[in-house]
Amino acid sequence: MEQLLKSDFYYDLPEELIAQDPLKDRTASRLMVLDRESGEIEHKHFFDIKSYLRKGDVLVLNNTKVIPARLYGTKVDTGAVVEVLLLKRLEDKTSSWECLVKPGKKARIGCQLEFGDGLLKGEITDIIEEGNRIITFSFDGIFEEILDKLGEMPLPPYIHNKLEDKSRYQTVYAKFDGSAAAPTAGLHFTKELLKEIEDMGVELRYVTLHVGLGTFRPVKEDNLINHHMHTEFCQVDKKTADAINKAKEEGRRVICVGTTSVRTVESMADRVGHVCAGSKDTDIFIYPGYEFKIPDCLITNFHLPESTLIMLVSAFASREKILNAYKVAVEEKYRFFSFGDAMFLKKD
Repeated sequence: MEQLLKSDFYYDLPEELIAQDPLKDRTASRLMVLDRESGEIEHKHFFDIKSYLRKGDVLVLNNTKVIPARLYGTKVDTGAVVEVLLLKRLEDKTSSWECLVKPGKKARIGCQLEFGDGLLKGEITDIIEEGNRIITFSFDGIFEEILDKLGEMPLPPYIHNKLEDKSRYQTVYAKFDGSAAAPTAGLHFTKELLKEIEDMGVELRYVTLHVGLGTFRPVKEDNLINHHMHTEFCQVDKKTADAINKAKEEGRRVICVGTTSVRTVESMADRVGHVCAGSKDTDIFIYPGYEFKIPDCLITNFHLPESTLIMLVSAFASREKILNAYKVAVEEKYRFFSFGDAMFLKKD
């Protein structure tokens, strides 16, 4: 396989095309439809997605819920301000989290932190890869309630406007707490649209991947083979695994909503393309040359240049077709990234 470089996935994006606010109507976003095989492009709106779905399709959605994962506090000994981003709860210790701490250099083991005038306290108990820290928190009451009071929604750094309605950085089917970022392809759906899709005979099935640093950490290595993904927790229940396996056996389409759903089903699939129910930490990194076992189609947003996400969609529909589609999207002034427009990579 040819060597792939980070720069192979660069495209020029004018800053004014980065969406700063969600549209009033979730379904009003534009929808670019790209045929995976021919490269043909159509320009639609998201509510038109129904005309591309059909009875018997299985639509796979990630039901993770974004937590107010950004905390601002102080170091007890110096009073210096620290920013903490909760990335992943440690399974064996419910009060311990893997976190990104800024500034990180002086955040040493044993460092005591305080948030909300002592409503929440933390101690750095370990240092792990990429300079992340393990923080063990102490508090009275329920952690999630304290987090709701003290935490902020961790909007990506390219969004500069304040989010007036927190629910707009949450899918309407979000269920399980744990993400530091939203699975943004799902933001275009309303409950009404999902009901209409289900009434057409499309099966709605849910997986869980808690979006952490792995999804949005920049690629620093020039050669992709040297980039390692941060692990993220993912889970597929038996009902969803059975539905996907049956669809594949019967030649029906499996359509993933978002790159996180793709990474989940591919992580839980065995060599012969059979999805196994269960949970695991995944560090799957998908880029051109990867052979997909499960999804036939993908609903996704427009992603950052040189990101692991544009690499995944380039693996799904070829780098040339994706970069051409992005060029057209820029020319047509589509809105980009988390609050931006959508793309449907289709295959009949």
